[in-house]
Amino acid sequence: MTRAVLSLGSNLGDRLDHLRTAVATLGDAVLVVSGVYETPPWGDADQPAYLNAVLLAEDDAATARDWLERARAAEHAAGRVRDPQRRFGPRTLDVDVIAVWDDDGEPVLSDEEELTLPHPRAHLRAFVLRPWIDIQPYGRLPGHGWLTDLLTAGPVADDALELRPRPELAIESTA
Repeated sequence: MTRAVLSLGSNLGDRLDHLRTAVATLGDAVLVVSGVYETPPWGDADQPAYLNAVLLAEDDAATARDWLERARAAEHAAGRVRDPQRRFGPRTLDVDVIAVWDDDGEPVLSDEEELTLPHPRAHLRAFVLRPWIDIQPYGRLPGHGWLTDLLTAGPVADDALELRPRPELAIESTA
């Protein structure tokens, strides 16, 4: 069994529907989904605001690579087209694998080009940390520490002030 935390973001088209597409594509593996937050774009400010959420998923047979493939399948289902000229550009759906734990509860580490675990910038992203706290208030990002500490430290704390909860935009888990 592995557990994974996945981050969802969308800033093109029907943003909420794209987040729901990700949850539906992941299906019964989804255990819980955070609230939705509207956030300013990160990395490339010349684009629309994002809707972001985080989910926790579990699958007895999934590897870290399987979570990456499922993330890409969800992006494909939402019509994601990657623009190699604009790394942090707008997208219908972005699904990042943030962290994975094995069946013993140990964090899975990876330094593959396509899959670095834990996600190398998650500790710097309020739009990942804040929704994750919704579903795991005492969560820890492997190698970095407590989510609440990370959210209130340094530049992440300033970014956190720009997150806007959107409780009227619920995403229902299919589990």
